[in-house]
Amino acid sequence: MKSSRYINGVVVLGILSLISILIVQVVWIKRTVAIQQTSIAIQEKEDSLNLKQFSEQAHIALRNVLERISDQKADSSDLYGAVKQIRSNYFVVDINEELHPFYLETLLKREFYDQSINQDFQYGIYDCFSDSIVFGNMVKYSKTDGYSPSSDSIVGVTSEKLSWKTDGHYFTVIFPNVVARSVNPVAELLSPWIYVLIIVVLVIFFFGYTVNILFRQKRLSEIKNDFINNMTHELKTPISTIGLSSEMILRNDFTEDSEKLKRYASIIFKENKRLETQVERVLNVAKLDQEKVVLKKEQMNLHELIEEAKESFDFNQLEKGGQLTLHLEATHFLLHADQVHLTNVIYNLLDNAVKYCTVTPDIHVFTKDVKKGIQLEFQDNGIGIKREDIKLIFDKFYRVPTGNLHDVKGFGLGLFYVKLIVEAHGGKIDVRSKPGEGTTFLMWLPGVES
Repeated sequence: MKSSRYINGVVVLGILSLISILIVQVVWIKRTVAIQQTSIAIQEKEDSLNLKQFSEQAHIALRNVLERISDQKADSSDLYGAVKQIRSNYFVVDINEELHPFYLETLLKREFYDQSINQDFQYGIYDCFSDSIVFGNMVKYSKTDGYSPSSDSIVGVTSEKLSWKTDGHYFTVIFPNVVARSVNPVAELLSPWIYVLIIVVLVIFFFGYTVNILFRQKRLSEIKNDFINNMTHELKTPISTIGLSSEMILRNDFTEDSEKLKRYASIIFKENKRLETQVERVLNVAKLDQEKVVLKKEQMNLHELIEEAKESFDFNQLEKGGQLTLHLEATHFLLHADQVHLTNVIYNLLDNAVKYCTVTPDIHVFTKDVKKGIQLEFQDNGIGIKREDIKLIFDKFYRVPTGNLHDVKGFGLGLFYVKLIVEAHGGKIDVRSKPGEGTTFLMWLPGVES
């Protein structure tokens, strides 16, 4: 009882701690999101102002370049609207005269220096008659060298002596490194929630794992206590009987009544054998595991083994009226198995069918041929097993709770032993049951290879 309260208290405290962590995390995330939203808004505003300032500086520089070009020509055109911004980093300037690339590049560098536009740029002179860029070059900027050609090769250098007789109609300037920074507010704001989600999943996983361990330990503790209580009861009964019989022999004089003396001596002998059997059973089964099971296999007839078990059952149940019906339909009933252990398996299942029955036992045993072996079914009309107990009945020391049925004795080792021996033979065992409708054990064992 104290253990249950302790575990329930731990679970409640764990849930409260988890809820507290979630609340703190949610509050922290909300504040973080608010700060991020402010930062994103500030960043977007700064980017917008920077782009606007760059656009104004570029317009001024290109306008000055256009004015200088027009001052050098007698037929300068109207400069209004000559500078057009196509994109944030792409500009087009209309001209209607011959423009030497070296002169244009020199003017662009000078004006960009004056306007503090410290960016790489690429320019091109467009000819409408040929509908193509007739000249273009890439100019790099660095803090140490200022503006310089993108390469030292002839292709990358604009020569002052370049022969030029083409009338340009407009020139373009593009700044490849000037781009509007794309801010994805959804991704920025989701990232903290993803972090919290991962933390929450991990915490819930470890909390659930811890609670599972606690309940498993609780179940093992209950099984242990149940085993100790049953073992005490099972051993105490023959000890008490031996004690009473011994006391009667000591207190009375049976010189003239040798039959009574023999009866008490017989009781002591039988109860002592019973005590030895119980102790031996506990010690032997407790030692069993799959690594230590040693089988002495030999070819045997399963049907003969079942029929011998029926004879023993009929003899023991003669007064109680129990019935065991055999349906031996298998045609391949020879097995390569340990006869002693397999006999114990059959007796254990029949014994359980009798013990966990509140009416006259009616048990049916079926055999039939299946793929690569033989299937046995042990069907009874007992009290049945609840769904939550079915997955535990093969555990060592586990006993199904029987409510008010206090006359069911045992250590919880029978079905553990059954499963152990069946699997040691390479077989499988399963159970189907409903409370109040009885239980069916289905066992598969490999047959003798022909």
